[in-house]
Amino acid sequence: MSDTLTARAAPGWKIDEGARNALIAAYDLEALRDSAALTTITDFAAALCGCPVALVNIVGEQQQSFIARTGYDAAEGPVETSFCAVGMHTGDMMVVPDATRDPRFADNPQVTGAPGIRFYAGVTLATEHGVPIGSLCVIDTEPHPDGLTPLQRQGLTTLADNVTSRLRDSRDAAAWRHAEHDARRALDDSEGRFRTLADTMPQMVWSTLPDGFHDYYNARWYEFTGVPEGSTDGEGWNGMFHPDDRERAWARWRQSLTSGDPYEIEYRLRYRDGTYRWVLGRALPIRDGEGRIVRWFGTCTDIHEQKLTSEEREVISQELSHRIKNIFSVVSGLVAFSARANPEFGAIASDLRDRITALGRAHDFVRPHSPASMPKNHPTSLIGLLGELFVPYQLTDRDRVTVSGEDVAIDDRSATPLALLFHELATNATKYGALSAPDGSVSVTMARSDDSVTLDWREQGGPAVAQPTTTGGFGTQLMELSAVRQLGGTVRRDWKPEGLDVTVTVPLAAFRRR
Repeated sequence: MSDTLTARAAPGWKIDEGARNALIAAYDLEALRDSAALTTITDFAAALCGCPVALVNIVGEQQQSFIARTGYDAAEGPVETSFCAVGMHTGDMMVVPDATRDPRFADNPQVTGAPGIRFYAGVTLATEHGVPIGSLCVIDTEPHPDGLTPLQRQGLTTLADNVTSRLRDSRDAAAWRHAEHDARRALDDSEGRFRTLADTMPQMVWSTLPDGFHDYYNARWYEFTGVPEGSTDGEGWNGMFHPDDRERAWARWRQSLTSGDPYEIEYRLRYRDGTYRWVLGRALPIRDGEGRIVRWFGTCTDIHEQKLTSEEREVISQELSHRIKNIFSVVSGLVAFSARANPEFGAIASDLRDRITALGRAHDFVRPHSPASMPKNHPTSLIGLLGELFVPYQLTDRDRVTVSGEDVAIDDRSATPLALLFHELATNATKYGALSAPDGSVSVTMARSDDSVTLDWREQGGPAVAQPTTTGGFGTQLMELSAVRQLGGTVRRDWKPEGLDVTVTVPLAAFRRR
């Protein structure tokens, strides 16, 4: 309740009894009942007014409750015979010098019978909006013809104000207790839902304080590791890493704690049977309204099988690459052997060996790489990649394939489809297009916009070109797969008589996704 109590009541106040009872229910009356503080007030009120009885009376719908009493045994009484029930609706204070002479009370059972009330004076207790809820009153079995003196009136009103303050404090304390209880229950419910959700997740879930102190793990963590609950709190987590991964994982975690950047790393975690399994560790910071980190939430995902499968694929890929390079070496060796037997073909053989070697280097770009197998001199730009790819097609005295325009950064994922695309164009140009003629040439230009890059392949000096009448073969499908499906771009071909033009447009984001 937002309203407070005062010893001032609105005369003739009319309010729904249910609403008034709701106001009364907001106060912790039981906590105040017969309290020393209120009893001291009623004792002083009785002495001040020269009366044997003083009460703090809260008037409910059916019952009046005497929460503080001096000279009176009963703790409650009926509303029908209550002086306070009448007085609290008449104004701030009601004084009855002789009840036998007051038409309102002359026939009241408490006047005609026990306890034989003759004198009554009460100050109304009301909310700040004037809603009356009871009174501080004094009672005597002897009339007081002169009523109360001015000092007694002032003193009784002051004491009533003190009562209302204590009632207000009890109400506020009750409200805080209810709010605290509701908040605690809501927090318990929220925490219960979180734990239920976290424990049903397939990942291991953990949480830390802002300084990185681990203070929570879900059931999946203990199921995976097999350690006793609580044994990995704080820095105990460090002992779960594989010794070879421990320093690397903690260095990355300390970096995230310092910078606030998301945490992500792969490492080996000790399994419940004592072996180590690969997991992917991730964590994000939770921030308050001012941007301060208040907690970290993280997960560990078991990726052991995927890691082994990836390693197996890498081994197979490296083995196939090794075999293909051996084929290039064998062919190059056969060329060299034939050249020694036919010295007049030495220059041609040398040029052919250079082309075969260049094709071997280009092969490194068209196969998938892992971080371990990535060549140290792997190009990181499109011009660098194309320059490596076109080495086998260049002449010793001039470049038959030129690349110009604004360079674009690439990563290993875009390098593969780009290499396949331009390797196919160069191969076709060598078989059927400009590079099949001695004076033929190819120019590749790059034009970059805000969100895309346009690559123009233009052939000149080759045989006359006519648009094919049949559906594209494997080479065409390979180009579509590389440019359209893998890079999300478009391919447009223009079979001009002087040479083929191919325009490839690729989203800028596809070149370097990291």
